[in-house]
Amino acid sequence: MITQPIFLVGPMGAGKSTIGKLLAAQLGLPFADSDKVLEERTGADIPWIFDVEGEQGFRRREHAVLEDLCVGEPQVIATGGGIVLLPENRQLLIANGLVVYLCASLDQLVERTSKNSNRPLLQVADPREKLREIIVQREPLYREVADLVCDTDDCTPKQAAQLVADQLLASALS
Repeated sequence: MITQPIFLVGPMGAGKSTIGKLLAAQLGLPFADSDKVLEERTGADIPWIFDVEGEQGFRRREHAVLEDLCVGEPQVIATGGGIVLLPENRQLLIANGLVVYLCASLDQLVERTSKNSNRPLLQVADPREKLREIIVQREPLYREVADLVCDTDDCTPKQAAQLVADQLLASALS
């Protein structure tokens, strides 16, 4: 029985939203995507928020959404890739739920993000290099908060959701 939120963290392209929806259905839990919640609350998409308020303004809004998602019924929550950048967000994640770090190789992340223009941090001349920099910066933070680590390379979303569910069950039994 799941009694707390399950937070999915990881870099953009790791599959947090797609795997999160499948995992929530498998566990019979509601699903929330923190980026979608933020967009619904503001009435603006993330690229617009970045343009108008910068990354700092976006991170402030992202923190408020995370605080709200930490309370209430258990659910599966796909977080934004940069949620771990603020120490207060890492504390919220650790204190309020089970954190699953979805990781993937740089090649997989580049492939998965190449067709999506809704990623402000990748609107640069060399998105691959930017992704590499992001991974170097954030991976230690993902691992710091993670209760479980799941490699999504070479997995379909359905297989990855099953892998996470199996790891959750195994950790609950130990």
